[in-house]
Amino acid sequence: MGMKKIGLIGGLSPESTLYYYENFIEMSRERFEPGFYPELMIYSLNFSRFAGHPDGWDGRKEMLTSAARCLRNAGAEVLGITANTPHIVFPQIKEEVDGEWVSIIDAVSDEAHCRGLKILLLLGTKTTMSMPFYREALESSGFEVHVPDEENIDRIDGIIRRELMFNDLSSKPYFVDLIESYDVDAVILGCTEIPLVIKEEDVSKDVLDTAKIHMKAILDRATSSSS
Repeated sequence: MGMKKIGLIGGLSPESTLYYYENFIEMSRERFEPGFYPELMIYSLNFSRFAGHPDGWDGRKEMLTSAARCLRNAGAEVLGITANTPHIVFPQIKEEVDGEWVSIIDAVSDEAHCRGLKILLLLGTKTTMSMPFYREALESSGFEVHVPDEENIDRIDGIIRRELMFNDLSSKPYFVDLIESYDVDAVILGCTEIPLVIKEEDVSKDVLDTAKIHMKAILDRATSSSS
């Protein structure tokens, strides 16, 4: 079987990168014969250096671009970033580093269309919920996108940074109540840490687990014919 080598930029955070790898193993076992796993490389960035970069998103973009080049030099053909928020600079990175890039936003959009979903609640980091890059991409594909109010945006961002990144899942009831308070078709778990605390069976809405959807799209690309 011809397979393209996969390269993931991880460490953003390590917990979500681990979740990607767990899904990679699970999906490979479902798709392939026993013991067959596509070749996968992970470049795990230093999250503290990334988050606190003195040059902001310009500096973070350079870190992501450098990681992508390292993966390409190591032979990776299909590339992805294992986090939602860094997709704010995804177009620039894709422009600078060649390869078969798989966008988490495009993957979520495709999945929502496949499920016939129209009205979506977007949860994630403050950047993901407040900045237009994620919402506008979905709205341009025909979705109605809602985000929480400012108070809840700040609370969610704090939970992600102080709890979920350290595998503290004590805020699960808060997330369940928040999601159930919205009249939407589905909730986008738009931070790859949130699927650690919210599962499909926890709420009555459709759940778009961005990490799982993204990993599936990456595997689909790796098993497709070479472009």
